Amino acid sequence: MLKLENAEKSYGNFHLKCSLEVAPGQITGLIGENGAGKSTTFKMILNLISADRGTIRVMGKRPEELTAEDKEQIGVVLPDSGFSEYLRIKDVAGILRQFYHTYEEEAFLEMCRHMGLPLDKKISEFSTGMKAKLKLAAAMSHEVKLLILDEPTAGLDVVARDEILETLQQYMEQHQDCAIIISSHISTDLEKICDDLYMIHQGNIILHEETDVLLSNYGILKVEEKVYPSLEKEYLLRRKRESYGYSVLTDKRQFFRENYPEMVLEKGNIDEVITMMVKGERV
Repeated sequence: MLKLENAEKSYGNFHLKCSLEVAPGQITGLIGENGAGKSTTFKMILNLISADRGTIRVMGKRPEELTAEDKEQIGVVLPDSGFSEYLRIKDVAGILRQFYHTYEEEAFLEMCRHMGLPLDKKISEFSTGMKAKLKLAAAMSHEVKLLILDEPTAGLDVVARDEILETLQQYMEQHQDCAIIISSHISTDLEKICDDLYMIHQGNIILHEETDVLLSNYGILKVEEKVYPSLEKEYLLRRKRESYGYSVLTDKRQFFRENYPEMVLEKGNIDEVITMMVKGERV
């Protein structure tokens, strides 16, 4: 559905090099801090900027080769996109009708109602969360095969974020041949819905893993300095100096639980894994 191989882009001192793949029926997450390269990656996919090197394939084609019919099968939410605040949802419905041949107006309006959006109020009266829901409803209103969502939950409270994530899960249950790529700097959001995660830092993919594997197999060892040399290094990914010795990231938590039962072993959450991958040194 979507594939990037060594896609590169440079801006001044910033250099992005990205390889990732999104399969039909999957929700793939791209996680990283602000400025890591998430939006630049999405802009290359959408042909808003051109890659300097590498290959990008969207539904089997280069971005610049996509026809108008192809683009109708792609739904997009970008942080700086939106509708005029003078419009009402009923006005938006009419605009979408003109743009997309596959647009399903009743489905769009029903989705808006389900999200608690008032059809007759001006968008200027909407909260930030309501505007985010409207952008998502518009992106899903025209029989899309690929959803590209750049920080769709940014700036929202916990309840609004959860409602958007729930909407995405429901959409995938009803459209199992669809694929979604979603970016965020909030790990718990992506942890809830993504089948796999790519972690990006300073323009580089530093880790790709299935979400279930990340949550079940990864862990952080708390190791005294004198004990560290005895550890099986092939099962260690990163280490970070601590007052007591080292904190060490492993992707073989069960191995250490069985073979080093006396050692402190914590189930690392995604934020902790990211921190270790970014700040820790290679073992």
